[in-house]
Amino acid sequence: MRRSAVGWIFVIPFIVMFVVFYLGPLLVGIGMSFTDMRSTDVTDPLGVDPVGVENYLRLANDEAMRKAAVNTAIFVVTCLPLTIGLGLAAAVALNSGIARLPAAFFRLGYYLPNITSIIGIAVAWKFLLEPEAGLVNWLLGLVGIDGPAWLQDESTALPSIIVMTAWRSFGFNMVVLLAALQSIPRELYEAGDVDGAGRWAKFRSITVPSLRPVLLFCTVYSSVGFMQFMEEPLIMTGGGPLNSTLSASLAIFKQFGVGNYGYAGAASSVLFVVIVALAVLQLRLGRNK
Repeated sequence: MRRSAVGWIFVIPFIVMFVVFYLGPLLVGIGMSFTDMRSTDVTDPLGVDPVGVENYLRLANDEAMRKAAVNTAIFVVTCLPLTIGLGLAAAVALNSGIARLPAAFFRLGYYLPNITSIIGIAVAWKFLLEPEAGLVNWLLGLVGIDGPAWLQDESTALPSIIVMTAWRSFGFNMVVLLAALQSIPRELYEAGDVDGAGRWAKFRSITVPSLRPVLLFCTVYSSVGFMQFMEEPLIMTGGGPLNSTLSASLAIFKQFGVGNYGYAGAASSVLFVVIVALAVLQLRLGRNK
């Protein structure tokens, strides 16, 4: 009983934080989604009227929300393989090719953007991508290329944010994958050498199978985060131009900002269900391998 009590003493602070800041707001948001609650009803939350699934029906017919859902899907499908691919490439390079150099310097350099404030990074990239005074277009001009208005053009705004996010995020996957690479027994590679396997054959038949559990973790972790991306478009484009960078989380944020709490709660609930379903699907597909 004493050991159990000590365990609960250590667990209770997390349980309290989880209930107050995660589970509680989640349940409140789901409850609000079935009401017509607005910002003016905050002082009298029990006085709101139930509307059933009206908010969800409105959500299905909202063109801006549909656009936000499509943008989020494109962002996840594009940014996820970029981030994991860059992280794996950097991890393999650090584990082998440049191991003779100060690897800690490269690990820090690759990982530093991941722990830097997203606000600062987004503002810096916004200045870099300025059409007239930005460094990117200035460098392109040196080789005779007239750079576009990256964040003001519908065709380049979302890809620009995807590139910035992939650059910022791949450091986390690199650190995790590097730790996994260093745990692979060297005997497996020695056996591959004895069998005459080349570098690509060893990577395909030894490295990737050994990394499957870690790759699954990186995939689930990154996709859950990318499904909720909001700060990047909020700071860099405000969701424009013409909603071309509007994400699901940013659209929900804007609905909360104008006081449509019931409608925003419905959108939040749908996003939550989609994220959980995506994570479960990835775990089921990757579990057997």
